[in-house]
Amino acid sequence: MTTLADLAELVRAPAALSVPGDVIAGAAAAGALSPRTPALAGASVLLYWAGMAANDWADRRLDAEERPERPIPSGRVTPAAAVGLAAGLTAAGVGLAAAVGGRRAATLAVPLAATIWGYDLLAKNTAAGPAVMAACRGLDVLLGASGGRLTRALPAAATVAAHTWTVTALSRREVTGADATLPMRTLAGTALVAASAAVAAPGARRAAARTAEQAGVTDRAGVTDRAGATGEIGVSAGRRRAAGIAAALPAVLAGWYAARYGAAQAQVVRDPSAGRVRAAVGAGITGLPALQGALTARGGAGLLGVAVAAAAPLGRRLARKVSPT
Repeated sequence: MTTLADLAELVRAPAALSVPGDVIAGAAAAGALSPRTPALAGASVLLYWAGMAANDWADRRLDAEERPERPIPSGRVTPAAAVGLAAGLTAAGVGLAAAVGGRRAATLAVPLAATIWGYDLLAKNTAAGPAVMAACRGLDVLLGASGGRLTRALPAAATVAAHTWTVTALSRREVTGADATLPMRTLAGTALVAASAAVAAPGARRAAARTAEQAGVTDRAGVTDRAGATGEIGVSAGRRRAAGIAAALPAVLAGWYAARYGAAQAQVVRDPSAGRVRAAVGAGITGLPALQGALTARGGAGLLGVAVAAAAPLGRRLARKVSPT
């Protein structure tokens, strides 16, 4: 009899912690953070789980030889139940996105769902596989931006898509192992991804500059009033510190992402065995929230970015119980 634990393993439930940050980063970049953002993140999680179930259904014959411990080849979940669950989660995800975000969200959720299924059924084992999976994540970021200016979220979408390309390229060698050139290429890509997330967006830099300038004006105004000078200077100094932290936060979170995921890839360069590759793929999945947090902070939501990034260590702990790959 199929249990909830079997279904959780089928859809890689803990790996869903890497998903809401896509929507949040897109919303922050587009200036679209709102009460509907959590619901859009929920729709994204449903689509992610649908893709995982569809992936195992499509790979059930291959998994019988290479990964017999997985839920379908081990007999714990039937193929019919897996594809039915995938279809139901897809419908629920698209329906929730449309109900919450209206036509604009639906016009992104539908192609996102189609791209997920296209990857699982057609593109996964082709040369186009990494690019198609990258497109899935990019569309997921744009789903979060559907309530604002989509063009402002394109850099964040491209950054997450580039990260996804590196993870997918590595995942194709989880069973056979890789040669050293593949992790060297993905490691170089990770460095570029981290650098792009670490650089504050022009709008964020201008906002920080305005904050510091306003603080300076407050300083001068406070000095002219002897009675309130000390208090005003203290407030303005606090504002300058806050502006400095806001400007540095994307770089800090991007550095954390690069350190964790980069270290795992460096291990693959030294030892390109299948086990090391799987560990690097897991690090790429569970480390993604740190990158999403950097992008969220870059969009001007620093505290929310830290909260998003906090999912990274939680995901690593849960990955010890349910594999994210």
